[in-house]
Amino acid sequence: MHPRLSILCTAALWVMALLLPGCIESYSPEVLSSPRQFLVVDGFINSQGVTTISLQRTIDITAKTPPPPEKGAAVSIEEENGARYVLPEGVVKGTYSSAPLTLNPQKNYRLRILTATGKEYASAYTAVKTTPPIGDVTWQASDKGLDISLSSYDASGQTRYYRWEYVETWEIASPYNPTVEYKNSRIQDITTPFPTRCWSTATSSDIEIASTVRLTEDRVSNYLLRSLPTTSDRLRIRYSILVSQHAQTAEEYMYWELLRKNTENIGTLFDPLPSQLTGNIRCLNDENELALGFISAHSLAQKRLFIGRGELPRTWLIQSGYESCLPPDTVKLYTGFKSPAEILKATFSIPGYLPINEVDGGYTARSRECIDCRLRGTAVKPDFWP
Repeated sequence: MHPRLSILCTAALWVMALLLPGCIESYSPEVLSSPRQFLVVDGFINSQGVTTISLQRTIDITAKTPPPPEKGAAVSIEEENGARYVLPEGVVKGTYSSAPLTLNPQKNYRLRILTATGKEYASAYTAVKTTPPIGDVTWQASDKGLDISLSSYDASGQTRYYRWEYVETWEIASPYNPTVEYKNSRIQDITTPFPTRCWSTATSSDIEIASTVRLTEDRVSNYLLRSLPTTSDRLRIRYSILVSQHAQTAEEYMYWELLRKNTENIGTLFDPLPSQLTGNIRCLNDENELALGFISAHSLAQKRLFIGRGELPRTWLIQSGYESCLPPDTVKLYTGFKSPAEILKATFSIPGYLPINEVDGGYTARSRECIDCRLRGTAVKPDFWP
């Protein structure tokens, strides 16, 4: 689910205007504790590939748990007066994916959902749009940091409304490579070394949209997509960003623009008031059931960029993310009253506290968070990594 769309997973988004600062008394509307859980639909119909749809339920604004997935639903793509394509539920509950599809650009399509409780939903039929390729994804270093920009152009002039998402991946390495471990109440040579490299991934949370309706050409030039400070640990070794481009209809563009206003511009009396946001999905057998989300049909364009540490200014004080882990602790074995075995047991029986190397009179040690980079990512090298 898009992180900004998950903000809508509350039954009270459109009444948040009641919580503006400056009121004489605080007011908690009853809807905050409403038992109603509306359906949230996130994704799009991919006309040239795999379609993935995420279904979740709204939660109260005061809830401390993540939105629950909508499990066991029957999800399909329907061609108007034509074929039907099923999206089975995957390993991740609430996530439904199709086989790779090539849809007819001359037809209209919609998403249809039948929940396990018998509620039936459908999006409006929509025409298929073809997303133009991304022209360039470039970066520029300055005294303030790294700026990543993109350009795009549709010679046919048929796109006009654009939306972008991105996924960042970066390489990380802990400052320690333990040669010993505490096992069976004693220190011994390590049997299974910790990985020396891991990769962490983050998905964009900002809503990035642009329109060329007022321009003579359907061209986006040097759109600033992402900025990173000179100290960012994501730039420590190697950094990658995968940019996805979506062609949108005017209605879908307005939906995302309203969503952006609702999630970014709330906080002062001069900001726009939150607006009720539902999208183009309706419940067919219960008009009182609300669904949040907007389903469109279009192809997807992507482009990946890599940036290595050696390409960036040497003057940048790029952090590792492990600054709080330095230097390591030293566990001394001589106290005069306790045996080395007792000291080791008292020290390394602490959950998550691990030895690193042997030093004179003891061992260096640190918490697992400072040693095991898998706590910050995965040790499985991505297929696309050079």
